[in-house]
Amino acid sequence: MKEVLKRGFTSFALSSFAGLIVNLIIDIIMNAILKTGFHSMSPEYVALFPSVTIAAYINILLYGIIGATFALAVYIYDIEKIGFIIQSIIYFVITSSVCVGITILLWQLHKYPSAFISTLAGYFATHVIMMVIEYRKLKADIKVINELSAEES
Repeated sequence: MKEVLKRGFTSFALSSFAGLIVNLIIDIIMNAILKTGFHSMSPEYVALFPSVTIAAYINILLYGIIGATFALAVYIYDIEKIGFIIQSIIYFVITSSVCVGITILLWQLHKYPSAFISTLAGYFATHVIMMVIEYRKLKADIKVINELSAEES
């Protein structure tokens, strides 16, 4: 359990920091080009908070939650009693619930149906690609194990 919490916290911290750096770089570049008070958050999202600063802190916190979710959801694959496809479906449901929910909040996607649909499609396509790659790796590993087992017999 200690290792699980350590991994979740580490991923939370790294994701939060990466989100902070990316937003900072975007803000610096855009403010240098536009010479305005640009910030890399949607105006609708910022309007949910009493100040831009609080919106930015919550934004960074949400990046951390996304990272921790991905890191912790990987432990689904350690449950040996369920098959790979079921593990992948559970992983998809957990990560998509958190990530899409946060994305809807950050980008206010519920106000932009085409952006919402394209985000969902991209997320789904990414998961399908990841599943296919993992399935092929798993199949190759099983083939090697079977070959080694046959040689020993």
